[in-house]
Amino acid sequence: MNLTPEQLAAAQKANLETLTGITNQALLSIEKLVELNMHIAKASLSDSMHSAKKALEIKDVQQLLAHQAEAVQPMAEKMMAYSRHLYELANDTQAGFSKVSEKEMQASQKKMNAMVEDWSKNAPAGSEAAVAAMKQAIASASTIYENSQKAMKQALDVAQTNVSNATDSVLKATEKASKSAKR
Repeated sequence: MNLTPEQLAAAQKANLETLTGITNQALLSIEKLVELNMHIAKASLSDSMHSAKKALEIKDVQQLLAHQAEAVQPMAEKMMAYSRHLYELANDTQAGFSKVSEKEMQASQKKMNAMVEDWSKNAPAGSEAAVAAMKQAIASASTIYENSQKAMKQALDVAQTNVSNATDSVLKATEKASKSAKR
């Protein structure tokens, strides 16, 4: 089977569009990460200045302990919120890449099926087994891809659950520690 210049140009154009989509998704994710980090940096600077001003007003050990207890829980909450934002960003990026990958896989599968059908029409007599093997290989590759996508989704769901559970545990522990320090 020979490809015409038009078919090659169309394939290159499709590949370029796919690359552009993936690159735009990556740049958007990087932009969101930079925004998140800038927000965190500004908030941390503000919190540090506020904490430093309060620390300068401390006159005894009890005030010092109370000041430390007050600082622990908000810091833990902010760290957990940052972790959640990072996870959400990674999850969104992965979902975008998966969408592009699924679209490309479907298009490739259609092309392969069309190519096999075209080849089977022009195949010499007695090559039915080879055609059947080729079709089976394409079907197997599709099944493997679908199973790996499902496994990846399940892994992301487990990771989300673990992040949520860890967040809850840390927040409960810091609340408990904060209450104990205040006593």
